[in-house]
Amino acid sequence: MKQEMLLTALRTRYATKKFDPARKISEADWKTLESSLVLAPSSYGLEPWKFHVIENPAIREKLRAASWNQTQVTDASHYVVFTFKKSVKESDVAELLERTSATRGVPIEALDGYRKVITGDLIHGPRSAVIAPWAGRQTYIALGFAMLSAAILGIDTCPMEGIDPAEYDRILGLEGSEYATVAGLALGYRHAEDRYADAKKVRKHVDQVIVHHR
Repeated sequence: MKQEMLLTALRTRYATKKFDPARKISEADWKTLESSLVLAPSSYGLEPWKFHVIENPAIREKLRAASWNQTQVTDASHYVVFTFKKSVKESDVAELLERTSATRGVPIEALDGYRKVITGDLIHGPRSAVIAPWAGRQTYIALGFAMLSAAILGIDTCPMEGIDPAEYDRILGLEGSEYATVAGLALGYRHAEDRYADAKKVRKHVDQVIVHHR
């Protein structure tokens, strides 16, 4: 039964093109969706992201103009802008280890080996040269978590990459900050007139995308 519930949610989910602006996500469901973002996994547990929930209608209008005028930005119940942290610093690692120590009751000294692994990889290692793309990819993990969580709750979504990230940064006051926009996510309920709602999914066959090494 659990398997069918998941597959039903995945089959029902689609990139909603037209939202019903009159239908709003309940407060309880929204808090659950926020929790799905907080609980999303990230490499080393660093969480190199921030999620901007855009409630101000005027800001959403500006973001719509920076999104090829796509109506999802303003018509959806909620709109979230996903941003990633452009660099990883020693202080970020220290903050993670302090939080880990406090949460799990582990002496901070016992985490020194973990500190060396993270800093050796992301700060002093070769990956430090590509840390921004790495953080951007991490943020997509959270995006996927939010979309699946919404589908299970019966809430529609549309991931938004058809945007001008630099203009988003300007509108949200992120220029010169540690964070940059990577994508948006519209959440709400499909409009009865969305002609894509009942379109059959077009996917490759499982044998074309799943490779077993036995």
